[in-house]
Amino acid sequence: MTSHIENYPGTGAMHGIELMRRFQDEAIGFGAELIMGKVNKVDKIENGFKVGLANGEEYECKALILAYGKVPRSLGIEEEEKFMGRGVSTCVTCDLPLFKDRDVAVIGGGNSAVEGALESATIARKVYLIHRRDKFRADEITIEKLKNHKNIEVVLNSVGTRVLGDKNVDGIEVENIVTKEKRTLKVDGIFIEIGYVVDTSFVQHLVKVNEKKEIVVDDRCNTSHPGIFAAGDITPVQYKQTVIAAGEGSKAALECYRWLNGGKGAVLDWTH
Repeated sequence: MTSHIENYPGTGAMHGIELMRRFQDEAIGFGAELIMGKVNKVDKIENGFKVGLANGEEYECKALILAYGKVPRSLGIEEEEKFMGRGVSTCVTCDLPLFKDRDVAVIGGGNSAVEGALESATIARKVYLIHRRDKFRADEITIEKLKNHKNIEVVLNSVGTRVLGDKNVDGIEVENIVTKEKRTLKVDGIFIEIGYVVDTSFVQHLVKVNEKKEIVVDDRCNTSHPGIFAAGDITPVQYKQTVIAAGEGSKAALECYRWLNGGKGAVLDWTH
C-alpha cells in the first residue's frame, strides 16, 4: 500500500502495488496458484493444517508459511465500519482514482499520511490532512512538500469523532483536542493512514507470540509449531521494509522445503 517505493534493489521507483504485481506474476509463472480471500481460522489436523477463509472456503496443507504483514489500524470512531468501502478507505493508492475532482480527508501524521495527502492533492479538488498532534512525525523533506499544494488544508490538534453520510460518506466530524471545538468537514472520501497492527488472533493457539502479538521465530523462520513458518512484518524482525521481508520470505521457503523433505536439501552454506 506504499505509494512510492525506491529502496527495492534493481527495480527503480514505483508504486507498491506495481512491485507486488511483479512478485505475484513471477510466482504464478513458476506454478503457484493464487487464491484470494481473508484467512480467519487455522486448525491442526492429522496430516497438516486446515485453513479457513472468511467466505467459508477451506483448504488443507502439509505446511504453512505466514507472511501476510501488518493490517491497517482503525480509528474506532462512530460509523467508521459502516462506511468502509463506501468512502472510508485505508489505502490512498488503491482508491484515490474514485475521488477525482472531489474533496477528501487524510488522517494521520506519519510519512504514509503526508505522502497520501500529497498524492491526493494531484487528483482531488480539496484535501484535509488531519493529525491529532501539533506537528507531524513524517520526515522534514516530505513535510516541506506540503507547502507546494494550495489545495491541502492542514488540521492539527484534531481527531475524527464521527463519519457522516447516508449510503456513502459525505463528511467527517472532527474535534480540536485543545479547544474541544467541533467542526464538520464536507468530504466524499476519508483515508485512514495511522499505521498498522499485527493480527495473529487466528494462529495464537498454535504458535508463540510476543508482547506485541508478533509471531516468534528462530533465525530460519521456524515458529514454535513444527510445519508453520513465519516471515516479514508479522515477526519481531528489525527494519520493517519490503527488501527485509522478501529476504525473510526466502528463508522461510527454504526451511519449509527442508521440513517437507524430512530435513534434507536446501542447505546453502558456503562455509561448508
